[in-house]
Amino acid sequence: MPIIVPLGLPAYKTLKEENVFVMHEKRAQRQDIRPLRIAIVNLMPIKEVTETQLIRMLANTPLQVELQLLTMDSHNSKNTDKLHLDNFYKTYEEIKNQRYDGMIITGAPVEFLPFEQVDYWKELSEIFEYTKANVFSTLHICWGAQAALYYHYGIDKYVLPEKLFGVFKHELKDKKSELTRGFDEEFYAPHSRHTQVRKEDILKIPELKILAESDVTGPHIIATKDKRMIFVQGHMEYDRDTLKLEYERDLKKGLKINIPQDYFKDNDPTNRIIVKWSGHGNLFFANWLNYVYQETPYDLSNLDEIVKQEIDLLDDYEGQPDQRISKSGG
Repeated sequence: MPIIVPLGLPAYKTLKEENVFVMHEKRAQRQDIRPLRIAIVNLMPIKEVTETQLIRMLANTPLQVELQLLTMDSHNSKNTDKLHLDNFYKTYEEIKNQRYDGMIITGAPVEFLPFEQVDYWKELSEIFEYTKANVFSTLHICWGAQAALYYHYGIDKYVLPEKLFGVFKHELKDKKSELTRGFDEEFYAPHSRHTQVRKEDILKIPELKILAESDVTGPHIIATKDKRMIFVQGHMEYDRDTLKLEYERDLKKGLKINIPQDYFKDNDPTNRIIVKWSGHGNLFFANWLNYVYQETPYDLSNLDEIVKQEIDLLDDYEGQPDQRISKSGG
C-alpha cells in the first residue's frame, strides 16, 4: 500500500523516481479504505529534505498512510520557501480539532537554547499537550525527543563536551517490544547532536523504558510502556549522504567539526560512505506503523475510551505482551 501525499509535493516526484510506492490524494479518494492518518511536525530548517526522508520510511510498508505536514505558525522559516509552506503545510490552529493515528515530531537546530527560550516553545507545548488525547502514538526524534521528555516528564538535556556525530553501534535492550521486533541484538544508527538526556534520569520514571542504548550515545530508543509516546535520540531516517553534507557544510563555514565516526570507509572522508543503518531504520518505522495500525481505533472519535482501555489492559497484563487484545479497525 502507498503513502498518500499532496499532488505537487517535491517528495512525490523524488520518491516515484526511486520506485517508492506513493499515491497522490486524488487517486486515493477513489479507494474504499481508511488509511492511517499520520501528521509530521517538521521543525527542521530545510523542510523538503526532512519530509522526503520521513515519507520514504513511512511508504515502506503494506499500509496506506494519509499524510499531513505541520509547521510552526509562531516561527518565521527562513530556509523553506513560503509558497511550499502555504501549499503543503498546515499549522496547529488549523488541525487542533482533528485526531490522528500517529504523529512524528522532528528535531530542530536549537539545542543550545533552554527549551523555554525557543521562539515556538509555547506552540510546541500546546502540540505536546494535544497529543495526549488526540494522537494514538507520537514519535519524537532527536531534539524533538529531548523537548518532549522535558515537557512530559521534566527530564532536562545536557550539553556534550563535543558533538556526537557519526554512526554508532547500539545494544537492543528489549527483544519483545513491538517497536524493535526483528532487530538484531546489535545495530547501527546515525547521530548528530550536541546534547543528551541521561540514562539515570530516564530510569527514575517508572512509565519509561529504554529499548536500545549505547555506551557512547546513551539511551537511543525510549518509549512509554503503552508505546503512545516514543523518543528516539538518533536519526534512523537519514539518507546515505546526510552526514556528509552536514560535515561539508560546517567545514565551509569554518566551524570545528570532527569527521563523522564510522561513516566513511576507514574514517577517511575521501572514501565512500558505508551505509549500515538503513535496514533497521526501515524496520523501526514499519514496526511503529504496524503497531499503530493494530492498536488504533477505526473511529478516532472513540480515542479517549480506547486509550483508557489500553491503560487497563497494560495494568492487567503487565509482563505478558502476547496476551494483549488487538483493537484494529480493519
